[in-house]
Amino acid sequence: MTFEKIKAIIVDQLDKDEEEVQLTTNFREDLDADSLDLFQIINDIEDEFDVKVETDEGINTVEDLVKYVDSQLV
Repeated sequence: MTFEKIKAIIVDQLDKDEEEVQLTTNFREDLDADSLDLFQIINDIEDEFDVKVETDEGINTVEDLVKYVDSQLV
C-alpha cells in the first residue's frame, strides 16, 4: 500500500513510467533525480501520509523511502 502510493508520487513528479519505479530503484542513478526532485517527492509524501521527513540523508532507493514512511506510521 505504501509502496503503491509512493510509486504514484514518483511517477507523477519525475514523469517516469510505472515499470521504471521498483523497490530497488535508486533515485539518482536510475531515475536521474536531483535534490530538487527529491525535495518535491518528499513534500508530496509528507502531505499524502501526514508524516515529517527530517532529512533525505540515507534515502537512496525507493525501498529506503518506503521503510522510512512505514516507520513513521507506526
